[in-house]
Amino acid sequence: MAVPTHSDREKVVSKLPAGLQQDLKIRAAQHGIDIQHAVEAGITAWRGLGSNLSPIDTARAKSFSTWLPPGQWDGFRNDCTARGVSLVQGLSQAVHVWLDKNPSPGVQRPVIVKRVIVCNQKGGVGKTAVTAGTGEALAEDPDQLHPVRISKHFAAALTEEEDSPLDYEDLPGLGLNVLLVDFDPQSHLTKQLGHQPLPIEGDSLTKHMAGEAKGELRDLIVPVEDERFGDRLHLLPACTDAFLLDVKLSGVRAREAALERALAPIEDEYDAILVDCPPSLGLSMDAAAYYGRRRADEEPGNSGVLVVVQAEDSSADAYGLLTTQIEDLRGDMGLELDYLGIVVNHYDARRGYIATSSLNAWMDIKDPRVVGVIGDLKEQKEAVRVKRPLLAYAPRCDQSVGLRALAREIS
Repeated sequence: MAVPTHSDREKVVSKLPAGLQQDLKIRAAQHGIDIQHAVEAGITAWRGLGSNLSPIDTARAKSFSTWLPPGQWDGFRNDCTARGVSLVQGLSQAVHVWLDKNPSPGVQRPVIVKRVIVCNQKGGVGKTAVTAGTGEALAEDPDQLHPVRISKHFAAALTEEEDSPLDYEDLPGLGLNVLLVDFDPQSHLTKQLGHQPLPIEGDSLTKHMAGEAKGELRDLIVPVEDERFGDRLHLLPACTDAFLLDVKLSGVRAREAALERALAPIEDEYDAILVDCPPSLGLSMDAAAYYGRRRADEEPGNSGVLVVVQAEDSSADAYGLLTTQIEDLRGDMGLELDYLGIVVNHYDARRGYIATSSLNAWMDIKDPRVVGVIGDLKEQKEAVRVKRPLLAYAPRCDQSVGLRALAREIS
């Protein structure tokens, strides 16, 4: 049945098997086109075939509608009659033809491993939650759709009334191979993802950085298990010996490069490495920042520093100290060290003027710019309590959709 009108197209109502509907939705999103244009192309291709295709099981077909150019549906109906197939069978075959002609484009992988240094010398701003959530979003299944907040609208909506609408879009997962590095001796990232810190008498990242390694670093890495991440999300757990890292680094040759030397052997196994830094401005932060520098032939913005703050005054003071250290490193060592942006975390407009005015102040900073605003909601705390990844525990909560938008901003 064709029902006018949608600009220069007409609405078509029919049926299509649920599996084909889902495959069509995902594949169209992967190719960045509207479903209506995919169906239009499929019908055109089907009508051009010289022979009938094998029948498709349509016994459980469900209602399906889209918009097609005027006259295409009537012509398609006539062709179905001439070929002796039902309209639902013909439409199913047309969609199948389009899927065959437009295979999944595959994951877009960076040429040089993306290195994201998540930092702020102030504790309690949520660096760990942002590290974990961003890594989870980068690793999600590319053959499934996930709700993503449309980032160009979030700032205006969050600074208006509490019930302001936010725009969302279902997009395929990014499907990257991701390593989360717990660089904080407090081990919050390790524990939140359901793992135990490495024993102090054994091997650790600290020992690899200090030249005291007992084995291969990859042997310390553990998977973050959930079907939405496949085998794409891994964790390098922390060890409490990291409390001694600054002391150990003081006697290490080229100490700024110590983290890079430790991680270099496993870099080829990952598309992105995210480092959850401790609240420190010491030598360990120097090593982390150096690791995030732009390498030869690396595109600007592929790697760099992601600064997590809160919408309150003490975060602004800590931000000033951190950026001073980064600028000193840039100048003293001649580093090309990019800012990937600022993430305003734990935001809650209900806290009134302090929160909203602070958010506006962060928004006013144009270099680096705000690339994410993550709400202060219960789902993150619940995920921590049950030791599960947030995007697995509450994949459709506002924090999850915001973290997906953040991952796309920096990917």
